[in-house]
Amino acid sequence: MFDTVLVANRGEIAVRIIGTLRRMGIRSVAVYSDADAEARHVREADTAVRIGPAEAARSYLSIPDIVRAAVATGAQAVHPGYGFLAENAEFAHACAEAGLVFVGPPVSAIDAMGDKIRAKATVSAAGVPVVPGKSDIDDFAAAAAEVGYPVLLKPSAGGGGKGMRLVHSAGELSAAVESAQREARGAFGDDRLLVERFVTDPRHIEIQVLADGQGNVIHLGERECSLQRRHQKIVEEAPSALLDERTRVRMGAAAVDAARSVGYVGAGTVEFIVSARDAEEFFFMEMNTRLQVEHPVTELVTGIDLVEWQLRVAAGQALSLTQRDVRLDGHAVEARVYSEDPARGFVPTGGTVLDVAEPAGAGVRVDSGIQRDAVVGSHYDPMLAKVIAWGPDRAVALHRLDRALAETAVLGVHTNVAFLRALVRDADVRAGRLDTGLVERKVAELVAGAVPGDFFVAAALDRLLDLQPEGPVIDPWDVPSGWRLGARGSVTFRLRAGDTESLVRVEGLAGDALVSVDGAEPVAVSARRHGRDLEVRGAGEFRRYRRAQAPDGTLWLAGEGHCAAIGERPNLLATHAESTEAGPVTSPMPGTVLVVKVARGDAVAAGTPLLVVEAMKMEHTITAPVDGIVTELHVQAGQQVALDEPLAQVSAEEHTS
Repeated sequence: MFDTVLVANRGEIAVRIIGTLRRMGIRSVAVYSDADAEARHVREADTAVRIGPAEAARSYLSIPDIVRAAVATGAQAVHPGYGFLAENAEFAHACAEAGLVFVGPPVSAIDAMGDKIRAKATVSAAGVPVVPGKSDIDDFAAAAAEVGYPVLLKPSAGGGGKGMRLVHSAGELSAAVESAQREARGAFGDDRLLVERFVTDPRHIEIQVLADGQGNVIHLGERECSLQRRHQKIVEEAPSALLDERTRVRMGAAAVDAARSVGYVGAGTVEFIVSARDAEEFFFMEMNTRLQVEHPVTELVTGIDLVEWQLRVAAGQALSLTQRDVRLDGHAVEARVYSEDPARGFVPTGGTVLDVAEPAGAGVRVDSGIQRDAVVGSHYDPMLAKVIAWGPDRAVALHRLDRALAETAVLGVHTNVAFLRALVRDADVRAGRLDTGLVERKVAELVAGAVPGDFFVAAALDRLLDLQPEGPVIDPWDVPSGWRLGARGSVTFRLRAGDTESLVRVEGLAGDALVSVDGAEPVAVSARRHGRDLEVRGAGEFRRYRRAQAPDGTLWLAGEGHCAAIGERPNLLATHAESTEAGPVTSPMPGTVLVVKVARGDAVAAGTPLLVVEAMKMEHTITAPVDGIVTELHVQAGQQVALDEPLAQVSAEEHTS
């Protein structure tokens, strides 16, 4: 076994791999950019090496720097985690040339499965069913017409949902091809696309395989990954509620055949698209020649540490397991926590983590790369953590995940936790009626609307606690009761959280108050702080909120899966820009301007694409809010922009020629 292994990744997967290395008694080496100098994976590794500046988003993709770091620290092997380097044949070659073991499959397998076009041809020759489609395309319009709409555009060189576009008609095709090629080129350095038939009501089911260098290949059952948004998985589970034992055996055998067809070694995943109407009809989509983000659910139902077996196989050991040894025990479900704001169209967010609350309890596991004071920027993937729950059956696993999400909070950065909780509580999800379009169909009802009113009550009482004087002698006139001669005293707070505002009137002190929200009948409430929590009692209920104060005075409160940043709103008139339909077009997230599609003076219609901004490996098209003229344009391609930074100005006036 290896003495030292370098982990060529960051975030939660680096922390997770380092945990197994520590348990196995193997010295771990982390790498980091300046942006991650104080990151959790750096602190948990035995040693760490700087590989690039903070502004270099591709620091972790620098093959020469990572190889040099491995050699300099005496590592015998490199674990790439998942991501671009994990399926990069050039990186595997570079490791071999430096005398390092690449913890992954042979280069030949990476080459064969890393290109979706070659992969389909290879597994098809081995008898594995594939999705009908076209590759080596000169004319996308002709290819799409031959396959038949709707079609799915997919980058040939990569996965993870990057560059995938669903196209319903010929009129959408040109813009979709342009966008898909640009994103594929940026993510994988290769803009080749293939066109596939889009399976109606599809379910995404994948099989985990494990193979050694002695020719032994087994599968560890399936994972259901149908709950997706923009082709990005959100919630995954094992096993699937769709498959019966007969179909599971057939699909597992097909996955093993696919792995054998390329001489696969290590842990990998064979992905299938399955019709929700007929589970026996399944097609090979692709093979991920690496560890998957969702691997914990397989670990929880099989009891097998996949990272440990990756290391053992890479060290030349044979599998001690046969297919008969694999047993699926119970059910596991995973939810991905992203730094994004569902209320603003799931745009990536960022900021400094003021505090973190992670769940604990029976059957609950958290894989996380964040910690207090961590800075979440726009350079890297927006996934922060994964919350996973196991139960003896699916219902118990979902219930445990729901409660675990209720106890999860990242204060200082907006996340999708409340959305995840709504998703796992959805009636169709509970019943196992899944398909890859479910989230998009239900997104309006799954996204939390206004901030719950109890958060504003809690924020007002917290503010009152701040104002309350302390010390052995207190001047009664300093007590923030609002008392005045001849009238009942009260204090009024005008509070805002996102687009939600509330007027909270408090009579008395925080420990014994009457509180009225937006003119409603007052309710007796009391509040006190206990450690990092704010505890509120009232109307026969007790609520506990995790609290943190940002440097600008904004109060972050979290409870039951909700998290809100609440500040006091000055009682000022709205600006002209706030009161008109037109006005400044601002960036919905921190990121980089990729494309500017208009010029100053252009006439535009509402919905016309103005710019494309990229953040955390995701593209977002910014459109005109109204019909009008672009009177100001503040940015150019390649420019870094901040959250809510003005990009352009559209004036709502008729264009005269």
